[in-house]
Amino acid sequence: MLCTVVETAMIELYARIVTLVVSFDPKPIPGDWNGAGAHCSYSTKSMREEDGYEVIKKAIVKMGLRHKEHIAAYGDGNERPLTRRHETADINTFLWGVANRGASIRVGRDIEREGKWYFDDRRPASNTDPYVVASMIAETTILWNKS
Repeated sequence: MLCTVVETAMIELYARIVTLVVSFDPKPIPGDWNGAGAHCSYSTKSMREEDGYEVIKKAIVKMGLRHKEHIAAYGDGNERPLTRRHETADINTFLWGVANRGASIRVGRDIEREGKWYFDDRRPASNTDPYVVASMIAETTILWNKS
């Protein structure tokens, strides 16, 4: 996540030097295209260890139970790119899958095969605060328990 913040600062600085306009809007130009996102790859130590895939699947179930809270925190205008078209899930629907680029949460084929590693949250908008995304995912997967 730190890398994203540094890259964002560098882009903004370069834009000022050459007088460009930079937009982090998730879909700055209307039309039939996918827009821009800030996908987040996430893992914990237990996800990277033996039988980590079972930990990943449990974490994804928790993510689905808090889908609306995550969407509310994942950036303004996210309803424009999250339409179920162009390799996205609908903003109101939580889906996850292996090698499914149209899912909210994607697990790579190699991760399923190896039985461990990480998952990608494909829902954050390009204008999201990466620290909010990281804290929401960590809170949901590590601290949160369904009451």
